[in-house]
Amino acid sequence: MRGRLKNKLSDTLSSEELTKIYHSFDIIGDIAIFKVANDDADARTAANQIMAVHRNVKTVFAQTGPVKGDHRVRQLKLLVGEGKTRTRYKESGCVFAVDVKKCYFSPRLSHERTRIARLVKSGETVVNMFAGVGCFSVIIAKSVPQTKVYSIDVNPVAFRYMEENVKINRDYGRVIPILGDSKDVINTQLRRKADRVLMPLPEKALEYLPHAILALKPTGGWIHLYDFQHATSNENPLDGTKQKVAQKLGSCALSYTFGFSRVVRSTGPNWYQTVLDIQVNQLPNQLPSKF
Repeated sequence: MRGRLKNKLSDTLSSEELTKIYHSFDIIGDIAIFKVANDDADARTAANQIMAVHRNVKTVFAQTGPVKGDHRVRQLKLLVGEGKTRTRYKESGCVFAVDVKKCYFSPRLSHERTRIARLVKSGETVVNMFAGVGCFSVIIAKSVPQTKVYSIDVNPVAFRYMEENVKINRDYGRVIPILGDSKDVINTQLRRKADRVLMPLPEKALEYLPHAILALKPTGGWIHLYDFQHATSNENPLDGTKQKVAQKLGSCALSYTFGFSRVVRSTGPNWYQTVLDIQVNQLPNQLPSKF
């Protein structure tokens, strides 16, 4: 869940103090997380205001740095509340256990998870290359029971939560949790198996795109690629994403088209998260060793 924090604090803090606090926050289960420019008393004022408005929130953290590392973990500092980092989050009729400090999770992708699930057809095989605690995978399996989702993540903690979430949502046999780097997993286990590949990790999607193609069946399929793109007020961030993907695929004799694309959200001044649906029509008999 996302809220407009500055509006709620406008009667409490001065305009100078408000500039130190980002305008939105996430609620994941009974935990709230927001970013602050500085760690000071103003952040605790904001945290107390969140708990006063959202009575279900038991803990509020400040995110003190960017998501980083291969395991995509947040840097969190307790502001008010119980201090627990494990919670349960509900979305699309599913329940997800997550540790917000040890696993990356964003409720801001809820629209995308629903959108992708509605695109999946009965009988498809899906490869989720950056599955985290399994939200995309579980929602797809719940929405389209006659499908199989290979759900990969390199973070051992996220993998354990993914296994737990498969049990919670009774997706046995439809979601297959796999621990490892998706490059290695695809090379050794999942070549030519997928009708559809998900790449919900913008930091690595372009690098891993050749392996997404390698996972597709010889007849082709869909790749859903997420990207971070810089764009000024006169530029369309979607054009930048398409250009990067086209350059990456230019060395390979692929027949592909760009389908739906959209800006998922703003991530900072002139920075955007985008998604691009790529339809690969048919794979050549021999792919180049390097893209």
